[in-house]
Amino acid sequence: MDPSGFVLLADMVPGIIQEIRYYSTYNFIGDRIDGYEEPCALLTKEAARALKTVSNEAFVQGYRLKVFDAYRPVSAVKQFILWGIEDQDIRMKPYFYPDLEKQELFSKGYIAKRSSHSRGSAIDLTLLDMKTGKELDMGGPFDLFSEVSHPDCRTITDEQYENRMILQKLMVRNGFNTLDCEWWHFVLKDEPYPDTYFEFPVSSDYLKR
Repeated sequence: MDPSGFVLLADMVPGIIQEIRYYSTYNFIGDRIDGYEEPCALLTKEAARALKTVSNEAFVQGYRLKVFDAYRPVSAVKQFILWGIEDQDIRMKPYFYPDLEKQELFSKGYIAKRSSHSRGSAIDLTLLDMKTGKELDMGGPFDLFSEVSHPDCRTITDEQYENRMILQKLMVRNGFNTLDCEWWHFVLKDEPYPDTYFEFPVSSDYLKR
């Protein structure tokens, strides 16, 4: 599949902070995920352009964007599904899904069998406070598969809820839709490839071919 409609997010948004979790082993599976050949965020040009505006607005408010995941190859999603079928491996359960069984992660919508990330215009991110150098307290970490992660959860503190709303308002105002079970996940409303699921790897070299 042709990646010509994609860009390196750091090229479009130079100040963005990246902690690409599926390149590392600190994720809900505990291994580097298939297709993540480099710890970089790729996005469609349209989504990256919208995110640049988000970044500029956030900067004025004293925040920087921190990205955990962007474009995700189909091969990564296949690995998630195979992992879900395999009952034995639950080593990351205490950190990412302490109250759920693996199979529930799919039935409750936390892991999709066809991911919007594979269409290239979805992003997982948070805000970093430039004064403290720390992430805003969102009441729960990225990829915590729990009702606490639902954006409208009110069992968190008022400050944590307000922090979520700061991020959500920035994203929605600039053309992104929310997801009802993950405060960190957003998809460009007018995504350029609404029916295409890409398979090329997460690699800056691949974009240059």
